[in-house]
Amino acid sequence: MKYTFPFRGGKGETFGRCYSSKTGRAFIGTTPSKGKVRKLCESISQQTSRRLTFLEPTVLVERLNRQLRGWANYFRLGPASKAWRAVDNHVTTRLRQWLCQKHKVPGRDWSRFPDDYLTDQLGLLRLPQQKRNHPSANT
Repeated sequence: MKYTFPFRGGKGETFGRCYSSKTGRAFIGTTPSKGKVRKLCESISQQTSRRLTFLEPTVLVERLNRQLRGWANYFRLGPASKAWRAVDNHVTTRLRQWLCQKHKVPGRDWSRFPDDYLTDQLGLLRLPQQKRNHPSANT
């Protein structure tokens, strides 16, 4: 019997061929579906919209972290690194844009709000680093 992959699961995963980052061997695994990644990015875009610049940055980052942590816990099994990097890039870009709008800085001032500022001072959760902290990720 032949199966066609990728197959969309009912809970937001896509089942299909994945490749080990350590050995390069193929295996059947799950990754977050493109629809779930897109839906999360849309939610992040709504939370960092221009109409919410009255919020304090720490309050916004707490809201984003709560959502990112829940999403990461749900999709923590399997090779989700590409999806996690896409979401992480979207979060950092949107948060920088929001900070520029809040402080009325023209353009996208990457030098004023570097990654260290977002993670160390504001406490933004970085998804690619989160995978290593899960005990099930090491098995």
